[in-house]
Amino acid sequence: MIVVALLAAVGAGKLARMDSATYPAAVTRGAIAFTAVLTLATAAASTFAALLG
Repeated sequence: MIVVALLAAVGAGKLARMDSATYPAAVTRGAIAFTAVLTLATAAASTFAALLG
């Protein structure tokens, strides 16, 4: 789960830099992507746990 979030963060940061964003903006976009993926993964895991348990 964390590996996927890290890959999403790196991808978002790389795309931001390719779009001529500054390094702080690219890091911010990467951090937002990281937290979004973790939040969605946690929500999905808790939903599946509620359905199965």
